[in-house]
Formats: sequence, C-alpha cells, structure tokens
Amino acid sequence: MTGQPTTNPPIGIGIIGCGNVCEAYVRGMASWLSVRIAACADQRHDAAAAMASKHGFAAVSVDSLLADPEVRIVLNLTVPTAHAEVSRAIISAGKHVYSEKPMATSFADALALVEAAAARGVRIGCAPDTFMGGGHQASRQLIDSGQIGRIVGGAATMVSPGMERWHPNPAFFFQRGGGPALDMGPYYITQLVNLLGPVRRVAAIATRGFAARAVGSGPLAGTRIDVEVPTSLNGALEFVSGANVAVTLSWDVWKTTRLPLELYGENGTLRCPDPDYFGGVPSFSGRDGPWIDADISGWKFASENAVAGERRVANYRGIGVIDMAAAIAAGRIHRANQALGLHVLEVLDGLHQASECGKAIAIGTSCERPLPLVRQSPGAEIGDTSVCFGPVF
Repeated sequence: MTGQPTTNPPIGIGIIGCGNVCEAYVRGMASWLSVRIAACADQRHDAAAAMASKHGFAAVSVDSLLADPEVRIVLNLTVPTAHAEVSRAIISAGKHVYSEKPMATSFADALALVEAAAARGVRIGCAPDTFMGGGHQASRQLIDSGQIGRIVGGAATMVSPGMERWHPNPAFFFQRGGGPALDMGPYYITQLVNLLGPVRRVAAIATRGFAARAVGSGPLAGTRIDVEVPTSLNGALEFVSGANVAVTLSWDVWKTTRLPLELYGENGTLRCPDPDYFGGVPSFSGRDGPWIDADISGWKFASENAVAGERRVANYRGIGVIDMAAAIAAGRIHRANQALGLHVLEVLDGLHQASECGKAIAIGTSCERPLPLVRQSPGAEIGDTSVCFGPVF
C-alpha cells in the first residue's frame, strides 16, 4: 500500500509531455489514492496515445486537457525550453502547475510565471522532489539536531561523460536552456537549500569541453550534436547562514572518486547521498572520530525500488505532486514550491552570469527551507499519507 484511503475525492491530474521522464512520474503516482491521472497530451499524439493505453487514462489534445474541469493540477513534462510557454497556458486556464525542472530556462521567465500564478490564485510546484527522499531527510535531521555543529563549508559534485551516451534524443541538453547546470544542478542546489537555507551570492567559471558530441545509442546513434552551452562549471555558493560551498557540475568527466555532497561542520563532517535519487545512507564523523552510518529506519522514500544502469536505487519521482495535492487539500504550502524553485533557478542563472562577467553575483530572491517530512514511528502504516507528509487529510 502506498497511499491511504481518504474521505476527499482524489485530485485530478493532467500531464502535458509524454517523453522520457513521464513513465517515472506515472509509476510514482499510480498507487496514491489522493490523486487520479485523468488525461495526458503531447504534440506527438502517438506518444500520448501509447502512454494512455499503457496506463488506462485518456489521450487528449492540450486544449481539451486544459478545459477539463476535473483536472486541477497539470504536470508540465515538456522539454526545458517549452516549460515557460506551457506553464503560462496552464496558469491562464486556472490550473495549478507542477513543472519538471527547471521552472524555465531563464530567471526572468520564471519570475513572470510566479507573478502570473499569484494573480490567478493558483500554485506552481517544481521538481526536483528528491530532497524528500529518506536519505536526504535523514541528512536534514542530522544537521538540524546539531550533530556536526554549524555548517561552515562543503562540496557538491555532479560529473559524468554526458547525457548523449544513453538518452535517445539528447540534442536539447546541449542547446540553449541545457547544460549540466540547468539540467542536473537543480538536484544539488535544491538539496543544499533544503539543508542549509537560501543562498546570498555566487561566483563561477564555466567552460565548454567539446565543440560537438555524438549520440551514443538508439535510432540516432552517431548523429552529431553541436554544443551551444558550457558543459563544465565550477562555482562557489555563499549561503545566508554563512556556509561556503564549492559546486562542480560537468559532462566532461569520464571517471571520478569525488562524493556527491559533503558538508563540513564545526564539530565534524557529513557525507550526504546522491541528490539525483531519493535513498542512500548518510554518514557522519566527529572531529577525530570514525565514520558512522546514520539510522534511516522510519524514513519513507528510502528503499531501493528501481534500477539505474547496474545498480538499484530509490526512485519515487512524483511525490512532489502528491505533496502538492495534499497541501492543496490542507491549505498549507507544498514543499517543492514556487519560491524554492525560483530561488534555485536564480542561483543557477547567477552561476552562469558570474562566469560571463567574472564577478560575484548577488541573489535577490529568498525562500524558506521546505518543511521536513515526518519520520514514522515503529508500527506506523508505511503508506499512511498523513504520517508521511503531516496531518493533511
């Protein structure tokens, strides 16, 4: 059981964009009783029809989906360069929108979306929701409990050879609106904000490792991709809390021994799991002590339920939508909210600006750290939504 029974009718969900990531969202939401996927749409109707046929909901046009009174939240799973335009249409239709990351490919477009949503009285949610995973919530608790003292520094690292090795149609990753910062950066920056709070200013140097790439698999294998964006970025984030964290985001690295995320406190060090997934076991040490694995028992969204390459991982994409639906029902703020998504995008936009101008960039937005999830006590129903997200139904 994943979702608990509720006296409220399920909130209707519509999906625009039936590409590579859609399947993970549909699987992640399938057994939650608080939501119901009503319909999907895609500019390639055959893609929408295939998704609908496989999972038992309707394939319709975008206009029909936006006009459907049963659809209250629309998932925007289009390519990044279409996020702003599609989200504007969803907001204009009076629907709440939950967007794949980033909210838009420019901070200005994202800010306009937030203002439009406020004027229309609807919400924006924005991926990633991985920070709600058990491994990351356990990391948050270790920090909040003062286990390693005040955080003074850290290092976040996301490096790989590039998306073209596995993605069937990867050209957009290397065009305007793409690159490792906008594509993978949201996972790392969102988790850092979840752990440490908002960012005050950033500095960076970004470079382009290769002028062209070649598609590595699928029908387009061998196709040349001209690279239009930086593919390696080294940056520094100063948080309002005073923490100073180095960030490396690159698609120009074949192998590495660096950890995804380390935080350095006054009294010890915390090693955090990969922010791209939900699970993993954080570990910490005192000033001179051994590494100790954290206790992640009781944290939901931690168990390995999927395969990525040759390893098993925890993949619960879609719980941000579930939390958003629960928050609408309860009248509280959802965790993957517009203020968080906007702040993260300004930080990433600021890193690129800092690289171009050679100066530190002040971050003008702020946000609250998302509410932590509730750790479940022994004997609690593991799928109890009210226990997991709080008393929402």
